[in-house]
Amino acid sequence: MASFTALSPPPPPKPYPPPKNPNNFPSPPFIKTTNPNPTPTFTHADVVRWTSSITRKCRSGLLSQATSDYSLMLSAGVPPSHVTLVVLLSACADSPRSATLLRLGSSLHAHSFKFGLSSPPGVVVGTSLVDMYAKSGRADLARKTFDTMPGRNARSWNAMIDGYMRSGDAESAIEVFDRAPMRDKVSWTALIDGFARNGRFEEALQCFHEMQLEPDVETDYVTVIAAVTACAGVGALTQGLWLHRYSLGSLSCQNADTRVGNSLIDMYARCGRVDLAVQVFDGMCRRSRVSWNSLIVGFAMNGCAEEALQRFDLMREEGFEPDCISFTGALTACAHAGLVDEGLRYYECMKCIYGISPRVEHYGCIVDLLARAGRLEDALGVVESMPMEPNEVVIGSLLSACRVHGYVGLAERSMGQLAELEPGCDANYVLLSNAYAAVGRWDSVGKVRNEMKSLGIRKRPGCSSVEIDCKVHEFVSGDRSHVCSEGIYAMLDLLHLEMELYEFETAI
Repeated sequence: MASFTALSPPPPPKPYPPPKNPNNFPSPPFIKTTNPNPTPTFTHADVVRWTSSITRKCRSGLLSQATSDYSLMLSAGVPPSHVTLVVLLSACADSPRSATLLRLGSSLHAHSFKFGLSSPPGVVVGTSLVDMYAKSGRADLARKTFDTMPGRNARSWNAMIDGYMRSGDAESAIEVFDRAPMRDKVSWTALIDGFARNGRFEEALQCFHEMQLEPDVETDYVTVIAAVTACAGVGALTQGLWLHRYSLGSLSCQNADTRVGNSLIDMYARCGRVDLAVQVFDGMCRRSRVSWNSLIVGFAMNGCAEEALQRFDLMREEGFEPDCISFTGALTACAHAGLVDEGLRYYECMKCIYGISPRVEHYGCIVDLLARAGRLEDALGVVESMPMEPNEVVIGSLLSACRVHGYVGLAERSMGQLAELEPGCDANYVLLSNAYAAVGRWDSVGKVRNEMKSLGIRKRPGCSSVEIDCKVHEFVSGDRSHVCSEGIYAMLDLLHLEMELYEFETAI
């Protein structure tokens, strides 16, 4: 990212208060004490002119140039208004997270005190600061700003809820949500989407149902997308169908149709109902590249390689240029179907024709493609030639293939790398143990189990789930933790007796 021009503001003219930073925020690196113009004169029109220039550049994505203009504005003796700071802070919040932007944001925070913008209408600047810190990954600074604001509006509370959810602190987000004097659809959506992003899908759906009971809160398509994402994560097909029907009756704008449709395609595919995903896709008034990618990846993850590749080719015929996600779907489809030559052709097409640099997921697909076909040496060559460090998915594909094809030596090497990437993952040890068992090395199997025991790693039991009356119930083998376990096992005993009776009558 381009470096930002150092901000060299002059001391503000009276009656602005002297510089201060009472809340112990990070020291702003862009503020200097140089004063090129000791007696600045300015008019309101000057502030508006500079702010307009900064706003245009921020909206065009030219934050570096906007920052340069801000520095020149200060050097000319023109102090910023609260609009100037809000525009720059919003641009920082909406840009990719980086330490440089956080330093710029903290510098602007100091300027809010320096130029007397921390008091009313400081609620606007304060809310922008909370949003900036939250999206920069500093929920602690966002909360410190939030607690010291002279006043708060609904957007302030929503920004703090979203900030905690972005940092993975759902409990603090719930605490702020419960304290909020006003809870609108943005508040609820921040909570639902945050639960979904943190893998707490059942809580996301429960929160959505509670939102439906609020008479003054209207659900929009953003909320529906968050709830559909939760359904996809937990495999709640029945609730997904209900949300689909709800969206047809409540959401009518074209943007909602496309974005909700994309989420529904992904949800149905993850629930194993590719047929319903195709129905949604075919019924969409307008499709985006995301729509095509969702369907291609959905076919690929469900083992429908031929359909995935057909849709990939049809997407190109419709004028949509494939991106990295499109090729991930195509390569995944080839790997699952054992189409080695076809997959390698798509890989070369991605690099040479479309100029897409392979990412770690593409290397993972190629490793999986070759490893499944038994070409483990070629797969290892791909891993060793990667320009980036292979992740646990890439090495895990190699280890899994070693178990299938009996390559114990390579399995041991792969396990060494996985132990560094995922030291506490039980699945990797199980794969290595199974690789030893496949070739009859039972002493090595025992060593792996002893190592797991010494490291405190236990094999996690497999989990099954069933959806009844829009609620997902999870079980493991021999599980008796369910509130209805007594009735469940009584029914299983009854079924067992009926099966025995059936077998007896059949034998007769």
